[in-house]
Amino acid sequence: MSKLKKILALSMAAVMMFSLSACGSGQKTETSEAAGTQAPAESSTDKTFTVGICQLVQHPALDAATKGFREALEEEMGSAVTFDEQNAQNDSNTCSTIINSFVSGGVDLIMANATPALQAAQAGTNEIPILGTSVTEYGVALGIDDFNGTVGGNISGTSDLAPLSEQAAMVKELFPDAKKVGLLYCTSEANSQYQVDVVKEELEKLGYECEFFSFSDSNDLSSVTTSAADASDVIYVPTDNTVASNTGIIDNICRVAKVPVVAGEEGICRGCGVATLSISYYDIGYQTGKMAASILKDGADISTMPIEYAPQFTKKYNKAICDDLGVTIPEGYEEIAEE
Repeated sequence: MSKLKKILALSMAAVMMFSLSACGSGQKTETSEAAGTQAPAESSTDKTFTVGICQLVQHPALDAATKGFREALEEEMGSAVTFDEQNAQNDSNTCSTIINSFVSGGVDLIMANATPALQAAQAGTNEIPILGTSVTEYGVALGIDDFNGTVGGNISGTSDLAPLSEQAAMVKELFPDAKKVGLLYCTSEANSQYQVDVVKEELEKLGYECEFFSFSDSNDLSSVTTSAADASDVIYVPTDNTVASNTGIIDNICRVAKVPVVAGEEGICRGCGVATLSISYYDIGYQTGKMAASILKDGADISTMPIEYAPQFTKKYNKAICDDLGVTIPEGYEEIAEE
C-alpha cells in the first residue's frame, strides 16, 4: 500500500509539472503574437523631411542666404532633411510655378528667398509652413495693415531690413556738400518702394533734394540710370534684386559720370557702390534654417513665430570705386573683401 501511494504521488507530480510547462509555453506564445500585431512607434530620428527652396534670382546676397539656410538645417538635422532647390531667374510667374510644384509634391516646408518668392508662396498654400528670407518688410510684402511683427497662419521668416535712417545719415556723413540725391529702384519690388520712400523722407530732413528714378525691369535700367546720373550728385539704391543682378550696368554709367552710389547692402556695394550699412545675408539665412529646424524637428508653431532681424549692421566701403572717384572714407568703415 505504501509503495502504491508513492507511485501515485510521483504520477501526480509529473502531471502538475507538465501542466505548468504547457501554461508557461502558451503565455509566451500569446505575448509574442500580441507584440506582432502592434506597429513599432516611429522614432523622430527615422522621419525624413523635404524642404523646397524657391530663390528669386542668383546673386551674391540671395546665394549667401540660401547657403546659410541649408547649412543650419543640415547641422540640426543631418540626413533627415533633403532639399529641392529651384531658381526663378528673376521672374515672379516662375516663382508661382515652382511653388505649385512644391505643393503638389507635398514638401514639408517651403523657404522663399526674396519678396516675389514669398508672395508666390503665400498665394500657393495656406497649409505648408513657409519661411521667408531676404524680405525687407513683411507687412508691405504680404499686404498686412498694422503689421505687428508676427504674420500668423503658416508664414514667418527673417528680414534683411537695415536701419534706413542710418543709411540716409551715411549719405550726409560721406557727402555733406551734395545737394541732389537720386533714388534708383525697381517698381516691381514692393519692398524697394518702401525703402526709397523712407530714405527720401530721412534725406529731406537732412536738407537734400531727392528724386525718384524707377525702372520696371532690367531692360530700361541703363536709360534710367543715365538719367539719374545726369540729375544727381549722389545716387542711393536699396536692397533691390534687379539692381543686385545688374550692378555692372550701374557701375559702368555712374563711375564714368563720377557720381557715387550708396547701396542698401554689401553685394550691391561690391558691384557699383562706394559704401553701405549692411547685414550678413548668410547670417539671416542661417537663422531661417534654425527656425525651420524648430518647426520640423521640434514641432514649433509657425503661427506664433515673430519675424526675426539681423543682429548687427556694419559700415563697409568699396576701396576700388572710392579710389577712382576720390571719395575719402572716415574711420569706422570696413573694407569690402574681394570675392
